[in-house]
Amino acid sequence: MKTVILAAGQSKRMKPIEDKNFLKFLGKPLIQHQIESLVAAGFNDFIVVGGKHNLPHLRELKRKMRLQIHLVEQKNLSLGMVGAVIDASEHFGNEPVLIVSGNDVVDKSAFELIKNSYQDKGVNGLMIVKHCPKYFPGGYLKLDKRGFIKEIIEKPAQGKEPSKVINLVVHLYKNPKTFVKYLAKAISNRDDLYETAVNNMISDGYKMKAVMYDGFWQAVKYPWHAIDLWKHFFDTAVGRLPKESRISKKAQISPSAIIKGDVIIEDGVKIYEHAVINRPVYIGKNSVIANGCLVRESHIGENCVIGKGTEIARSYLADNVWTHSNYIGDSVIGDNNSFGAGAVTGNLRLDEKNIFVKVNGEKIDSGKNKFGIITGKNVRVGINTSIMPGVKIGNNSFVGAGIVLAENVDDNKFVTGKWELRVSDNLAVLDKKARE
Repeated sequence: MKTVILAAGQSKRMKPIEDKNFLKFLGKPLIQHQIESLVAAGFNDFIVVGGKHNLPHLRELKRKMRLQIHLVEQKNLSLGMVGAVIDASEHFGNEPVLIVSGNDVVDKSAFELIKNSYQDKGVNGLMIVKHCPKYFPGGYLKLDKRGFIKEIIEKPAQGKEPSKVINLVVHLYKNPKTFVKYLAKAISNRDDLYETAVNNMISDGYKMKAVMYDGFWQAVKYPWHAIDLWKHFFDTAVGRLPKESRISKKAQISPSAIIKGDVIIEDGVKIYEHAVINRPVYIGKNSVIANGCLVRESHIGENCVIGKGTEIARSYLADNVWTHSNYIGDSVIGDNNSFGAGAVTGNLRLDEKNIFVKVNGEKIDSGKNKFGIITGKNVRVGINTSIMPGVKIGNNSFVGAGIVLAENVDDNKFVTGKWELRVSDNLAVLDKKARE
């Protein structure tokens, strides 16, 4: 059986994160976690579909993983999943094909579930589905009493969902070449070309069965999903690693530092006097946690310096992040960022309602009443600057000192504020001298 991994998306809703496939969690990019989960479930023959923007990274990953991986470039990214599967089909044989999207992160049990079900007689294909009580802007299913799929309805209006069952992109096709023919013939003026092809195939008598799954699932659509994802990978790693191997023997930890609960601390980490590390926490290779810091419920990447007196709370920090006496709460911080002394992130509205983030010109509810900022790569923030909740700072942008930033900043910008310094006489001193 071949497994097609769809990784050509341009991550437009994730900006300023450039490619969600290569967001690192616990030292590995997201797509590597996906592949390793599939390998653990017994899959070993992969077709990875990328785009021109990330094929060099995918080639490096293939070299590193040393697995049977065929790399395919999707020629027309505007065709989405349809274009990806058609371009991958040059490697299809007569064996079944599993299609997995980078947008849907599931536990390996989902892959085991579909693998154990694919030999069911009278079934032409399978889809992993999940009961979803809250509205989700994705594909909803109409099912018959035996669990066969009658129709996929993509992004119905809220309140008009045909069921509470949604489609996760973990799909198995026993006759993949037939499915490709339906993809090539599908016509739709909506964003549902793939679903139209599946519906057409079902209408022609092909039996697609839903496989109910109740494990972990996270759609990776917006930057704040990184915070939920790192916790999933952390929990998976903690469940696999013996307690004595979660803290590297090559880490240097001061006797006065306090470590509470489950943590993973990698080689070369230095934790100085009176720092507090409060579960769950991941600290990547060669990172430094300085004197008097508090790190709680957070992911710290490689080669970071969490400077003296800094607090990092419920946040995701990528690699090479430098801080100095800062507060960073409920935030997603990109590679090679630096925060000047006293810079802080706001993470709570005064009315304590959910934080909205502007994405592609539209305000999106993060679903969180505590959420800080999102930064791209190579960002610099000056001393004593405050950044309001839900603000995004683009790649290679600098934010000057002593200002309040309350709006998004695009890539390659330099932000400064205007203020007037007023110097006047100290009347109290002058009055005292006059009386003397």
